[in-house]
Parts: sequence; C-alpha cells; structure tokens
Amino acid sequence: MSLNLKWYDIDRLDNRNSDAVAWVANTLGPLLRRYFRAEVRGSERVPPGGALYVGNHNSGSLTPDSFIFLEALYRAHGISAMPHGLGHEFAISLPVLHQIVVPLGAVRASHDNGEKLLQRGEKVLVYPGGDEDALRPYRRRNEVVFGGRQGYIRLALRTGVPIIPVVAAGAHATFYVIDDLRWLAKLIGANRWGRFKVWPLTLSIPWGLTLGPLLPHIPWPTKILIEILEPFHFERTGPEAAADEAWVSECSRRVESTMQSTLYRLAAEIEKR
Repeated sequence: MSLNLKWYDIDRLDNRNSDAVAWVANTLGPLLRRYFRAEVRGSERVPPGGALYVGNHNSGSLTPDSFIFLEALYRAHGISAMPHGLGHEFAISLPVLHQIVVPLGAVRASHDNGEKLLQRGEKVLVYPGGDEDALRPYRRRNEVVFGGRQGYIRLALRTGVPIIPVVAAGAHATFYVIDDLRWLAKLIGANRWGRFKVWPLTLSIPWGLTLGPLLPHIPWPTKILIEILEPFHFERTGPEAAADEAWVSECSRRVESTMQSTLYRLAAEIEKR
C-alpha cells in the first residue's frame, strides 16, 4: 500500500479500504510484532457478528498495540473480525496517522457512529479511557483508567451486542509520562476547546521533554502482551437496560474488574521474563 495523503471525512462509515487492511496485516503488523516481541492470545474467542471490542489505551497517539491486535484478528478471522475504531478527533486527524488509520476503519468517536455500525452487524473498537488512559503517568502503566466513563456499556446494551475486552500490557512503556497534569488541563480549559482531560509532561524519543499532547514518537522496544478475553453477554439489553444507572454500573464493574485483573497478570508475566 502506498501512503495516500488525501484527507477523509472522519464521520463517514465507508472509508475502510481492504488494501489498507491487508497492508497492516502483511507489512506493518508483523514489523511491530517483531519489534515489540509481541504475543496476542485469545483470537479464537472472537464470535461472529456485531460486537464491541473494549481496550485499555496505551502509548499516546502512537498506540502500537492496536495495530498488533488488528493483525492478529485478520490472520485468525479475515476482514469480518476487523473493527471500525472510534477514535479521538485529534488523534485520528494527525497527518500521516490520519492516512493510515482512517482507511483501516477509524471514525470520529460518537455514540451515533458506534450505534450505526453495530446495528448493521459490524464490529467496533473503543478505548473508553481516551486521553486519560493513553496519557496516564508511567507509575500507573499497569492500571486500566477509564475515568468513570460508562458510555461504552450503554452503547453495547442499546444495541444488544457482546463486549469483547482486549487487554494490552507493556505498550505504555514506549515513552515516559512523568505526570498527566490534570490541573493544568483544567486551568487552560483544554476540555472545552480540545476535549482533553489531561495536559501531560512526557519524555520521549525524539521530542525529549514535552508539555502537552504528544506527536507520534519513536517507541522504546518494550515487550507487549495482548489478550482477547471471553465476550460478555449481558442478561438485560435494550434502551431500558441502557437507561438503568444501577445496571450500567454493574456491567461496567464486571468488565473493568476483569480487564484490570488481566492487566496485572500480563504485566507480572512481562516482569518475570
């Protein structure tokens, strides 16, 4: 695939290009897998039909674990298992990254886009933690940080699809987030004009010490382990279930506690190697 520098409408749901998907599966994915000595487990757990992949977000806008995960899906199931990704507008609009991820199926993160895709039987990938998770401090690298967001649960309940948790360990060590400086993001009103909850202080190659959202960096070759967990099929679904705050909280507790225990286990396995 040659990189096409065209710009896409990030709210269109038909930007995905089979040639771009094949390029990731055959070129970028294997390179990243070797560079990060990556392993992906649990591909056999992915069911047919519509589903919502829910992942912990890592490594700022670089997110190498996402490409490694997509390659594993493609090799195991073909394009039918490949998700459309709901992405932060800033991240999926960065030059070059935009031209890579949008042809893979990335669209602007919104409930409307997610619901339309799931209702037509597609798979969708979300990172509920957004920038809070992707730019969490290094000391919290082995934590799932969703910041209380439960919209992903409501989306799954409204559309009646299962949630498939995807947990990645090691991917947040490609750079060093000294602190997320939430207070500074609040002080400058970053959430109002850029939808940023954090304004991190980071150390990376080649940018060195950086304040604010980080451009794609040269990643440290950390070991990455990814596990696709058993799908969650909830007993109650539909609009009424999605509007029941107690039920939404219970569903999110189940998903997030399972993801957190898995992340601890995978991180401990990396540290033993």
